[in-house]
Amino acid sequence: MRTNARSLLCALALTLLVFGSLTFFADRTSAVDRLTGLHSAQVMSQSMPWIAQEAGLFKKYDLDFRLVFIPSSPIATAATLNGDAEIGVTGAAGNVRAYVQGFTDLVFIGGIKNILTHSVLGKPDIKRPEDLKGKKVGVGRFGGNTHYFVIQALKRLGMDASKDIQTIQTGGGPETLAALLSGNLDAAGLVAPGDSAAAASGYRYVINGPEMRIPYGAAQFVTLRSVIGKRGPVIGRFMRVMAESSRILHTDKKLVYKVLGKYLRITDTKVLDAAYQSEIPALERRLEISDAVLQASLDEIAPADPRAKSIKPQDMIDRRYLVELEKSGLFDK
Repeated sequence: MRTNARSLLCALALTLLVFGSLTFFADRTSAVDRLTGLHSAQVMSQSMPWIAQEAGLFKKYDLDFRLVFIPSSPIATAATLNGDAEIGVTGAAGNVRAYVQGFTDLVFIGGIKNILTHSVLGKPDIKRPEDLKGKKVGVGRFGGNTHYFVIQALKRLGMDASKDIQTIQTGGGPETLAALLSGNLDAAGLVAPGDSAAAASGYRYVINGPEMRIPYGAAQFVTLRSVIGKRGPVIGRFMRVMAESSRILHTDKKLVYKVLGKYLRITDTKVLDAAYQSEIPALERRLEISDAVLQASLDEIAPADPRAKSIKPQDMIDRRYLVELEKSGLFDK
């Protein structure tokens, strides 16, 4: 009896020890939330998740964040709708188009860049926009930000991209730069730091996009209303990470250059300086999203899909996290 009692006590103690250990590890595991995000361009305006990773901000806010690169805003939108990612750092166009088509679960929760800062750079003999006629001009993806910029910039200069140039799809910003430098293109639509890299290699600014200040949702935070409903606090922590990352982006050039060098493989300080100085004024320090940029996408879509005329930008925006961040004073620290 005494032996059985001792065995029973030992078994009970072992059970409590194992249960306690499992509970401990469960608590440690539940303290870190997994979150999958995506971005659609390897550019400075979408670098905040990189900065956050290098600065240890995801760990600070108990997030196990996985970032996936999908080099196309429309494809990135499809991935979000399919549940492959819970948060997107991407252009607005594909998401607005999907919303117009009835996918109203999509919602914008913040902005990074509300104007286009792309430029068109060409070979030295291409000196004026008119010299682009008949030339091969590279863009990342048809329907993407760079393609839209080239169309709108030429339109404002009295030209028609569908008739006056040969538009070549390359796949993304780095691919466009490589194609230009290799001589496979006459000119290319590029954004920082790719444009600065091209200029450093002797290519000429044919169209200076930042001067045009074309309203457009170039880089936004987008998620699903259903995700907010299920994981609202987790998305809130992600936005706090992005707010801190934004502060670093605007104040710590040394770290920013280190991050861009690692992820974009551009380490020339002169190139990074030129890119930073041209791009940083266009980036939203407080992650605000402008109604005008979503309206620009609606106006672009409306001729082909009249449903866009009945949608207001406010229908697609949820500012709860921006309000929380403002109240917290995080932007001012």
